[in-house]
Parts: sequence; structure tokens; C-alpha cells
Amino acid sequence: MRGPGRWAVLAALAVLAVVMLFPFALVALNAVKSPAEYSTAGPLALPDGLYLQGLADFWNRVGFGGKLWNSFVISGSVAVLAVVLSVLNAYALGIGRVKGRLSILVLFLVANTLPQEALAYPLYYLAKAVGLYDTQLAVIIVMTVIQAAFGTYLLSAVLGQFPKEILEAAAIDGAGRLRALWQIVVPISRPTLNVLLIFFFIWTWNEFFLPLVFLISNDTQTVPVALAVLQGEKYMDATMSSASALLGIVPAVAFFLIFQRTLTRGVTVGAIK
Repeated sequence: MRGPGRWAVLAALAVLAVVMLFPFALVALNAVKSPAEYSTAGPLALPDGLYLQGLADFWNRVGFGGKLWNSFVISGSVAVLAVVLSVLNAYALGIGRVKGRLSILVLFLVANTLPQEALAYPLYYLAKAVGLYDTQLAVIIVMTVIQAAFGTYLLSAVLGQFPKEILEAAAIDGAGRLRALWQIVVPISRPTLNVLLIFFFIWTWNEFFLPLVFLISNDTQTVPVALAVLQGEKYMDATMSSASALLGIVPAVAFFLIFQRTLTRGVTVGAIK
């Protein structure tokens, strides 16, 4: 695309970027204002200086370091376990061609469409019955199964197109199924797996409803749950609310930026294939 059309597309993308980044910039702007500055100049005015006391007060008041650690443990565990489970399931369905493959894939597809509200009631009583309620392990198990349902459906289509000649050559060389999986299929599919790992981490980090149901004590809460619970507190002024929102956004954005190259490479490789 050349000429005026190209510049029109670039202008439209620039406007879209500004629209998407404006809320984040507004939150960051108000997070470094003092309450007096906010009340006199309003939310759109530039701050006279950096007022970091609101960030420090919020961090100390809610024990934000502990919430960050809880979110990191849950999100990291779910991302790794869901990818491993997805690979094992997709290897059996996409390459192993187990009986009833189509029915199983339809089941995974239906599982992806179920609203979480429909799962909360039975999962709540199941967690209570086995003594896992209000534990991080309960959220890790539930979220791993949910994310793996999507990962299995996606990877089954990818591995269904895997070159059979490579696996046949590995079998002739004496490689068993597990060895072929870990030494051939996984390395070749690594870009796709990296993309799934990043998405699973971010999706789990931003998850709100199920952690809200399962994690009721202050020591086990994740960042989104802690922010939502405290947003309604009367002692939270506008600047502290902005500080809490900024602290909740920054870790996920930082994780995305750190692994942006990996994500781009994985999407590009998948498109080329």
C-alpha cells in the first residue's frame, strides 16, 4: 500500500493508539498527584511534582508485595502446567489420533464457551469438600483446567498438521512416543508454546471472578481481587485509587513488554507455517 492510503492507515492507527493509551496515561498522571492537587486542578492537569506518598501508602496499607507474590505464583504455575497439559492432550489428539478425537475436541470447545458463573457453584462446594477452599492450589487447579481446554483445542489443530515423515524417521531410529514428543515435537512447536505461555500468564493474572470466589482471606488474595475489594473503601481518595490501579497494571504490562519479542516471533512463525 502506497500513497495517501498508507498515510490514512498510519493516521488511523496513531489515533487508535492514543485512544487506547489515554486511560493508562491518565491513571499514571493522577497516581503521582497529591490529594490537594487533584481536588484543586482536576484529573487532567499536569502535576507540579512527583507525589509518591500515595503509592507508598497504598503499598503498605494492603501489603501489596504479598498480593504480587500470590498473583505471580498462581499465574506462573497455571501458565506452565496448562501448557504442559495442553501439549500432552494435543499430542494424543492431533498426532496420536485417539478414538473419538472429534468428540473430545468438541467437548473442549464447549468447555471454552461455558461462563465461569456456571462453574462457580459446583467448584465452590467441591473445593470445600476436599479442603482446598481459600487456598492458592484450588485456583491453580481450576485455572489450569480452563486454560488447558483452550490450549488443547488450539494445539490439536497445529499438531494435526505436523509432518508425519519426521515422526516416522524418529520411530525408525528407535525413539518412543514420549521421546519423540519432548525431543522433536516440543522443540519444533516452541514458538507456539511460548505464545500460549505468555497468554496463559496474562489471562490468569487478570482473572478476577474465580479468585474472588475461592480466595477470601487477605493472605491469599491476588492483585485484581485486592484492588477490587479496596476500591470501595471510604479511606481511598482519588489519587490513591489511581495509585492502586497503576500498581495493578504495571506488572502485567512489564511482563508483556519483556516477552514481546518472543510473542511476535511466535505469531510470525505460526503465520509462516
